[in-house]
Amino acid sequence: MARSVIFIIAIFLSFCALSCIAQQQPCATYKFLNNKHFSSCSDLPVLSSSLHWNYHPLSNRVDVAFRHTGVTDRRWIAWAVNPTSEGMIGSQAIVSFQRTDGSLAVYTSPITSYGTRLEQGNLSFPVSDLSATNQNNEMIIYASLELHGNISTVNHLWQAGPMSENTPMMHSVGPSSPNVKSIGSLDFLSGRVKATRSSSATLKNVHGILNTVSWGILMPIGAVIARYLKRFESADPLWFYLHVSCQMLAYILGGLSGFGTGIVLGRRSPGMEHSFHKIIGIVLFCLATTQVFGGLVRPDKDSKYRPFFNWFHFLAGCSTLILSIFNIYKGFDLLQAANFWRLAYSGIILTLLLVTLLLEICTRWCLPITKRSIPNTTDKNTSTVIEVATMEV
Repeated sequence: MARSVIFIIAIFLSFCALSCIAQQQPCATYKFLNNKHFSSCSDLPVLSSSLHWNYHPLSNRVDVAFRHTGVTDRRWIAWAVNPTSEGMIGSQAIVSFQRTDGSLAVYTSPITSYGTRLEQGNLSFPVSDLSATNQNNEMIIYASLELHGNISTVNHLWQAGPMSENTPMMHSVGPSSPNVKSIGSLDFLSGRVKATRSSSATLKNVHGILNTVSWGILMPIGAVIARYLKRFESADPLWFYLHVSCQMLAYILGGLSGFGTGIVLGRRSPGMEHSFHKIIGIVLFCLATTQVFGGLVRPDKDSKYRPFFNWFHFLAGCSTLILSIFNIYKGFDLLQAANFWRLAYSGIILTLLLVTLLLEICTRWCLPITKRSIPNTTDKNTSTVIEVATMEV
């Protein structure tokens, strides 16, 4: 009986493996329906794509076929060469998609900004024999490129994204999305393909981590400590220095480093605007700067301006706290972060809210009762001393 079960499981696993192999057929065994033949190919690491080519060193011409499989909806695909850098800006793309009337569009498009809609235009090098097919749940782009200079290694990118009518729309930009990993270098002569990671994607992650830790965690912790100092009227310097340390560290990480990486990302991403997120970030930086340097001109306790300063400090702190938490969630949406990160951050915020609630309960109900019981005990002790003194007299 056990052997039969093991045999059935083995057959099932073999069937699954064969199915996966059939769905992801290696490029070396693929046969083109139009009898085209390519001497070299590479299965690209993401987006269910492969690239086939014939390289002619004497003329520096490359015949390519970019193949994208698993097409079950209307989408656009693109393959590009970037002669100047590794990123998206400056890449020379070949685009194809199915129009709403069923016809197939295929054209060239130079990428000049992150906000591109893949408009048609001439590339920086000649392209000929441009065509495309869309059948059997796969799209293929054919083209011949005449590269400038005696080079065989190029930076290349490939993409796929949704459509709106006959207009290509933005592909996914989340840090875990395969669309941000579809970049690499390609040597047409040796056939060596090397995957690389976009520096902008790494910088986005650094920007998100810095701001989440600073504005999203350290700032609320500092606010809870400040509430403790206010409610318990504590004069313990340890808690005061801890509060100041949290606020200063949040300002350095978020206000300086996080804000700085945001500026760099903005300069690297012309045409890609997240205005609401950016405006909130600028407001947060201004409020935090006012809070930090405002402490240097804080009036004395006996000054008539001290109450106004306290109200300003309180309102600015509350505004910073609310805006920072809101902007962290906005950043999660822009990065298309996994639900795990949202849930983890929500758990931290809920924990801090619970601590704040417990402090409020202790200071509003428990502490007043304790204070009232201390005078009563003192009065009783005083009465006892008086009675004893009287008896002695």
